[in-house]
Amino acid sequence: MVRCSCVLLRKYGNFIDNLRLFTRGGSGGMGYPRLGGEGGKGGDVWVVAHNKMTLKQLKDKYPQKRFVAGEGANSRVSALKGSKGKDCEIPVPVGISVTDENGKIIGELNKEKDRLLVAEGGLGGKLLTNFLPLKGQKRVIHLDLKLMADIGLVGFPNAGKSSLLSQISHAKPAIADYAFTTLKPELGKIMYNDFKQISVADLPGLIEGAHMNKGMGHKFLKHIERTRQLLFVVDISGFQLSSQTQYRTAFETIILLTKELELYKEELQTKPALLAVNKMDLPDAQDKFCVLMNQLQNPKDFLHLFEKNMIPERTIEFQHIIPISAITREGIDELKNCIRKSLDEHANWENDAYHKKQLLNLQISNTVSYSETPSKNTVTSPRMDN
Repeated sequence: MVRCSCVLLRKYGNFIDNLRLFTRGGSGGMGYPRLGGEGGKGGDVWVVAHNKMTLKQLKDKYPQKRFVAGEGANSRVSALKGSKGKDCEIPVPVGISVTDENGKIIGELNKEKDRLLVAEGGLGGKLLTNFLPLKGQKRVIHLDLKLMADIGLVGFPNAGKSSLLSQISHAKPAIADYAFTTLKPELGKIMYNDFKQISVADLPGLIEGAHMNKGMGHKFLKHIERTRQLLFVVDISGFQLSSQTQYRTAFETIILLTKELELYKEELQTKPALLAVNKMDLPDAQDKFCVLMNQLQNPKDFLHLFEKNMIPERTIEFQHIIPISAITREGIDELKNCIRKSLDEHANWENDAYHKKQLLNLQISNTVSYSETPSKNTVTSPRMDN
């Protein structure tokens, strides 16, 4: 068992989701005082998103992790206006958040060809600078990858997330009967008969205390932030990480998962969520499922079983609850249909909300314009002093 874990660590341990880089804009070119010539501006450093790029490829290609733009050309008799220095482009994957050394967000790149200026080139020499060039901006930046997917799988280790992903998509994740099979995020796509595609992310398993960065901790939780909806995957027979940790029922597992999301970032609880109750092929699974449904329908009747600090502020209301078996494929087709239905319904709701907001803004704009525009027939009376 230990040997297998080591093999997986060697295989997946090189996955990179954050990187620190040094960037510097190019220096400007010299001015030409006698003829009033201006030096060229230094080149800029840009971060540019590419669909087929990874942070590991970036690190392998540029091991020094140093990016400097070109210098502006000097002003000369044959070209009084010096040309701009060559820009430097850093290729990064889609879904990158860029921060400075102090953790301040510079910007995000969420689609192909998105560009972000991270270090500006210096001005060329001109009258304003006494014809002396300025140096380019220096900046250390941090690239942080957060996977973008329609659905994010949420569950404790061994809940069967990897098996489920292999059943509903073309992904081929590693599957084994010990904790933390998934040591890096796995992405798959559900393909429908009408060519609709839905992306699904299987993320490293949570454990209790993940919000404090225990286990895979923040390495897992940050990737949920950009998924549109959550799919909780729970083992109907419950969960126990090891013989030294407490056994949790399926209901307790759901409550604890909810609490971990809440403690990390409350906004995660506002995402639409579905629940897949896995391993329904096990003995007594149906009886346990009936008990679980009763608990989910009346959660407040069972919260006294938990310590106060384990109870979330709000319990998640699942849009669909589907009993499945990733081994026998029971309920898999229904789950795929529910995933699509939920995403379509939420997309329609978002479109309606957007149009209502646009209409409201238009009405407010028209009202303000009407109230501020004087009528052509308005006659201004002369002031009458007593």
